[in-house]
Amino acid sequence: MFRMLEKEMVSTSEDELTAKVEREYEGGRVFVRAIKSGKYSLLEERRRQRESPRVYRTRDEPWRNGPVKWNKTLLQPAMGLMQSLQAAFEEIAPGGRSQKHGHQNSALMYVLNGVGYDIHDEERTDWKAGDCLIVPPGVVHQHFNASLEKPARVLVIKSKPLYNFAGLNFQEFVELAPKTAIQGWEDFHPSHEEDHSHD
Repeated sequence: MFRMLEKEMVSTSEDELTAKVEREYEGGRVFVRAIKSGKYSLLEERRRQRESPRVYRTRDEPWRNGPVKWNKTLLQPAMGLMQSLQAAFEEIAPGGRSQKHGHQNSALMYVLNGVGYDIHDEERTDWKAGDCLIVPPGVVHQHFNASLEKPARVLVIKSKPLYNFAGLNFQEFVELAPKTAIQGWEDFHPSHEEDHSHD
């Protein structure tokens, strides 16, 4: 009886947290793609994967979110190209910050442009163009652009689909990215330039 009550209390707490800080995905988000076949060999799936494009233009993918923190999806399971990785560009306006959140999977951030810092479980880590930053599993973290003059762009690579597939899917927002533009950067939108060289 006590265990059941405790479970209900935990569930209510999680529901309340999610209700306060949640982000909606237009059209939903595919975390793990189903592989369905009428045959054991999965030959059709292997053929589909091998016939998929090996190169595609990131310019064709739209930037989403904003006005302070922007995302551009590069790779996700819904695309049918790879089931084990997710990758995206993230760009933060000058003086801006991302959402504060945590997830069970680790993440690799390669800093393409700009300078900034992360807060991981209340500890600050500085980064700049050319650096690789590791976000360990389970830490509450947030990304900040330290420059007031230039945006910061990072390439984020995660093995989140593998974690989700294994049932390790706890992830929550603590604070959403700002919905009000930084003063002086009200018209900021990431460029579609293919130049991702270091500053």
